[in-house]
Amino acid sequence: MTATLTLPDGRRLDLGARPLLMGVVNVTPDSFSDGGLFADPAVAVAHGLTLARQGADIVDVGGESTRPDHTRLDAATELARVMPVIAGIAAQSDIPISIDTYKAEVAEAALKAGAAIVNDVWGAQREPAIAGVAARHGAPIILMHNREEVDPDIDILAEVLRFLERSIAIALDAGVPRSQIVVDPGIGRFGKTAEQSLLLMRELRRLGELGCPVLLGASRKSVLGHVIGKSVPAERVAASIAAHLYGVTQGAAIIRAHDVDEHVDALKIWAAIGAAQ
Repeated sequence: MTATLTLPDGRRLDLGARPLLMGVVNVTPDSFSDGGLFADPAVAVAHGLTLARQGADIVDVGGESTRPDHTRLDAATELARVMPVIAGIAAQSDIPISIDTYKAEVAEAALKAGAAIVNDVWGAQREPAIAGVAARHGAPIILMHNREEVDPDIDILAEVLRFLERSIAIALDAGVPRSQIVVDPGIGRFGKTAEQSLLLMRELRRLGELGCPVLLGASRKSVLGHVIGKSVPAERVAASIAAHLYGVTQGAAIIRAHDVDEHVDALKIWAAIGAAQ
């Protein structure tokens, strides 16, 4: 799908010619992949700038872990974590910053501080007011599928499509244009079994029925470890690249990844093979 996202400052992100890379900056002590590594704001800012230099198109800053056993934060604590990082990156780079939050209050403050995209892991269904925040700022919003409980017996593809249809309706009703909406199936431990996540990646193209670009974030996820037998997230880089390249063939417009440098190389080879005469 060819599409264009317009950022609050008028800049445009073109989707479709090649997949965009979103680099991950977890400002959390309990992230599943790199919890605690970037808890110091200065270290997190430096990491975000490194991802930008490596070729990330977007950096995604999050202050609350989304792992199943994570501790939920109040908005004040989350803001204390992410605001110095957003301000620090924005002061030294013009790379678009997305704020990874489901809280309207956090999204509002982040956008005022220099973030340009809202990335909501609850698809605007935990705090629907977040969609209005994105609309007022003219920011794109990423709506991810999530579930409180795992149910291995449900039709997960139908569930994801229904959930995201509701999320899109919330965003549209709040004034977000459809052209500013991206959808994400929520690969990993977001109320899904490993088998359900694999099926969603296989059927990723079906999300195109929603009329919005698709983001795929399988980076270092437990589903990959389930397949390859590696319990340490940092040892799943090759598996992450394999999953994401498959996703690109199925229409993924944005790839969310921890290991940007390696993904840049992989996507260059993918593009070169596709362009060979």
